[in-house]
Amino acid sequence: MKLVSWNVNGIRACVRKGFLDYFSEVDADIFCIQESKVQEGQIDLNLDGYYQYWNYAQRKGYSGTAVFTKKKPLHVHYGVGEEETEEEGRIITLEYEDFYLVNVYTPNAKRDLTRLEERLQWEDKIFTYLLELDKQKPVIYCGDLNVAHQEVDIRNYKTNYGNSGFTVEEREKMSRLLSNGFIDTLRYFHPDTEGIYTWWSYMKTVRERNIGWRIDYFIVSQRLENALVESVAHPSVMGSDHCPIMLELDEDVLSN
Repeated sequence: MKLVSWNVNGIRACVRKGFLDYFSEVDADIFCIQESKVQEGQIDLNLDGYYQYWNYAQRKGYSGTAVFTKKKPLHVHYGVGEEETEEEGRIITLEYEDFYLVNVYTPNAKRDLTRLEERLQWEDKIFTYLLELDKQKPVIYCGDLNVAHQEVDIRNYKTNYGNSGFTVEEREKMSRLLSNGFIDTLRYFHPDTEGIYTWWSYMKTVRERNIGWRIDYFIVSQRLENALVESVAHPSVMGSDHCPIMLELDEDVLSN
């Protein structure tokens, strides 16, 4: 089973920059996007063979998530019940027979950290939500989580200490999740590899010089460890300031 996650930073713009070519080439079983920036009816994606589930933000041109899946889920849920996040279209949960898929676009704490407290409250709600789901069946948690967890996940970590996305508080929230029965799948396969990033500033030559952050993740319940095949980033794929990430699972192990 192949899963892809990509913050497209505006699906309409990304389509103009080759999204559909990559989508067809990668041929994922489940394809998640974040920051779709559309309202219902603003785009008609003809994705033959896929069910489409969209969570639109009420604010135009902002946030939003979607999941495209070959296999119809048993149930789809939007948000985790808190009003403010549902308004921003940041969460979609698909329930399948053997697992939950949770696609998330985590709010940014903002450059001046004015949204940090709200961000930390969000993390607490998501943490509780994921643990509750995990009691029922394994969880695959993915998306733009807006945090570089370790120093190896950011090019210039010394100069970014304390900045939004690399605060002690945000990083500790990620550590808490990973110490409570979850696996950061890319670091499972590539624990110390430097230079694996998923987001780059649009400033000139930054991406070419690979001055980036790894803030997009596939995180899974620990009991899915034996099903893990590979977890990678695709930095050569353009179309957004983020690149896609991919997780491969052994479907036979997953269903046992």
